[in-house]
Amino acid sequence: MAIEFRKELFADERDDNLNEIGKPTQRQDMMGHVTGRSPFYDDHLFDGLLHLRCVRSPHHHARIRSIDTSEAERMPGVKRIVLGKDVPNNLNTLLSLLDFGLDDEPLISTKKVAYKGEPVAAVIAETERQARDACAKVRVDWEVLPHVLDVEEAIKSGAPSVNETYPKNAFVYHGKYDHQKLRYGDVEAAFRTADHVIEGRYQMSPIEQAPTETCGAIAAPETNDRYVCYTSTQALFFSLGTASKLLNMPSSRLHFIGGTVGGGFGGKVDSLHEPLAILGTMLTGRPVKYMFDRVEEMQVGAPRGAERWYIKDGVMNDGRLVARQFRGYFDSGAYTRLSSYAIIKCVGHLPGPYTIPNVHADVYCVFTNRTPATAMRGFGITGVDFAIEAHMDKVAEAVGMDPIELRILNAYRDGDMKAHRRLAKNTALVECCQVAAEKASWRIHDTARRETSLTGGGGERGQIPNYTALDENGRIEGYAHQSYAASGQPTDQAAPVQPAPVQPSPPPVSQPAAPSAPPPASTPPSPTPPSPAPAPAQPAPSQGTTRAPLRFSSVSGLRRR
Repeated sequence: MAIEFRKELFADERDDNLNEIGKPTQRQDMMGHVTGRSPFYDDHLFDGLLHLRCVRSPHHHARIRSIDTSEAERMPGVKRIVLGKDVPNNLNTLLSLLDFGLDDEPLISTKKVAYKGEPVAAVIAETERQARDACAKVRVDWEVLPHVLDVEEAIKSGAPSVNETYPKNAFVYHGKYDHQKLRYGDVEAAFRTADHVIEGRYQMSPIEQAPTETCGAIAAPETNDRYVCYTSTQALFFSLGTASKLLNMPSSRLHFIGGTVGGGFGGKVDSLHEPLAILGTMLTGRPVKYMFDRVEEMQVGAPRGAERWYIKDGVMNDGRLVARQFRGYFDSGAYTRLSSYAIIKCVGHLPGPYTIPNVHADVYCVFTNRTPATAMRGFGITGVDFAIEAHMDKVAEAVGMDPIELRILNAYRDGDMKAHRRLAKNTALVECCQVAAEKASWRIHDTARRETSLTGGGGERGQIPNYTALDENGRIEGYAHQSYAASGQPTDQAAPVQPAPVQPSPPPVSQPAAPSAPPPASTPPSPTPPSPAPAPAQPAPSQGTTRAPLRFSSVSGLRRR
């Protein structure tokens, strides 16, 4: 039997003759790699290059009583000790460049630390060895605080407050909710009518991307009161905007140069090496290199965050899914970074590629005293897909059904209504399942082999449920009045940095810029219920602004050279 791949949908986009496995196909950049000519940021060495190392917290959570740098300042080769008070705008989150969330992470901490390895000072010295030796001489008086490492413990009443900007340890969505919601139909009513209710718990641990090239940047003075920065970032314009904000400097004064990235996988999207390297060269007048060693990459390089999922399905005896309920927790670590955006992507992906008439999801972005998390391979989707598909196997076993046939039965067909009130189009999971079964010599019934994504959809499956229950669960009162979270203004304001006298250095060689990361997806539209039953009363919206307008919400960082 011929399997319909629906290739015609992509006929004008690519050659679909995928016969590359086993062939010696050459990568476009292979010649540069094997000859050592591929340009990496660390290849750009300068006369008089200084090295920057950070003094890091040995505690998960602690208050900084005092920092004594006097002995470190007298160490051989030390040119400058940098503290949080030297950072012009010492509070950051990448997403605030997109007007999403509040700045919550200091470049160099001044009051307390929220994860093991958080930087509290930086030493700039003639050699890396001298910088390391001087870091060991910085004395910090710590007051160790209680810490929390589990997402569900972190949002319980009485848990240690990890992030002062979000003191209840949960990111705030839409200015009022401590989690992201999805509501479609009535899951509780559907559970009451289901033949089986099947529950599961699924856990994904943090994963370090472990690139061969560790994160780093080299900055140097340039002409016309500008600074050049060679960097390993995966997102050149995100890094430019972040540096512009933290240094309180127009992006037109910053010349960012990317190049070959020695592995990133998402872990180099929101790096903070560039602003610290640039600040170092502003304070010393000389080129400065800031690069993680392998221990730092593994300890404080931002990993893919941990996820925990609870899934509850209502299923009929024939295998039809009639309800699915999610409760999910993303471990953001100590600060926001990109985790809150991953949840937007995740909730926009639920309930997976299946037509389910009743769906309910509550997903939390939780702060714990772990290393701040960031992107990695399928960010926001991979973890929940693992949970969904593991749960589908559990459902198949519970109802005594072949797991591939269960997926074919419930897969989207063209014309089905998704839980986000969008019609499914160009669906192909049915065909994917059939091909997978055929390639694996997995026997499925003829009825399942004859199914197609082109038919069987629409009709009742394409209708929005008559009633979707809304709720105000998780509402944060007072947020709009700025009583819940910080106003978005930095806690520590430094005086403008006075550039040190510029030392002559060889002109840098311009390299091709690395492509910037795509912007985050839009937030899914909020459900609007038809109302045969009266909708719950909605409280009047709070008056007042959520925060002061962000100065850098429209940073473009455009510059041609």
